[in-house]
Amino acid sequence: MAGVLYIVATPIGNLDDLSLRAAKTLQRVTAVACEDTRQTAKLMEAAGAARPLLSLHEHNERERSAELVERLLAGEDLALVSDAGTPLVSDPGYRLVAAAVEAGIVVSPIPGPSAVLCALAG
Repeated sequence: MAGVLYIVATPIGNLDDLSLRAAKTLQRVTAVACEDTRQTAKLMEAAGAARPLLSLHEHNERERSAELVERLLAGEDLALVSDAGTPLVSDPGYRLVAAAVEAGIVVSPIPGPSAVLCALAG
């Protein structure tokens, strides 16, 4: 049975804004695909999640996506995060998500804080 690709929204600015659901997801996946492993390491520490980090950025997205889809098809659950905010909005990840959907893999978004709504409310 194939794994699940979780699209995990991350805080913009304050790590305390990470949702409980996002932290739990990061704690239980096999690995996390991320834009910058150094930045995501801080997030993972705040979430109490010790998982391998796999770089996924504009320079390696095509090749890395194929590798990650193979892992998902093998049954691993993986997460995709960006440095700040929701992946795919202005960050890498589109190729990975498109390839996962094409392969029949479940893609599950994990919502987080919205800077736009916060600014509007303020």
